[in-house]
Amino acid sequence: MGMSVGMSGRGGRGHRRRGRHHALMSEINVTPMVDVMLVLLIIFMVAAPLLTVGVPIDLPDTQAKAMNVDTQPITVSINASGQIYLQETEIPIDELVAKLQAISKTGYDERIFIRGDKLTDYGTAMKVMARISAAGYKNIGLVSLQEQDQ
Repeated sequence: MGMSVGMSGRGGRGHRRRGRHHALMSEINVTPMVDVMLVLLIIFMVAAPLLTVGVPIDLPDTQAKAMNVDTQPITVSINASGQIYLQETEIPIDELVAKLQAISKTGYDERIFIRGDKLTDYGTAMKVMARISAAGYKNIGLVSLQEQDQ
């Protein structure tokens, strides 16, 4: 009587391997998907504040209408070279507040219009506005030309 090792009839290992069919896996492994989503969430949370700094804005064109003026407002003009004019008289910036107080008829409620040349230095225009505002005048406006239809 001899025995064969390794090869037994129908129940042998070789037959089981050939006969075993793997069932299709019907479950989704969500762990990699969650990992990817968390990484994307972190990236967007870090990047979102950086995108809002220095965003170039294309401001809309406005068509301001001329104001209905009952009284003549005080006009401060700044030309391209930075010279400051109160009405038509050139004055240094240090004397601006004193002269405004001397000529204003209604006190701090007086309307003051600032006219600046296109080439006027932004810093100069801001200095003029800051001095007028610090003196107590609250009714300050910037003057521009009306936009022409093209």
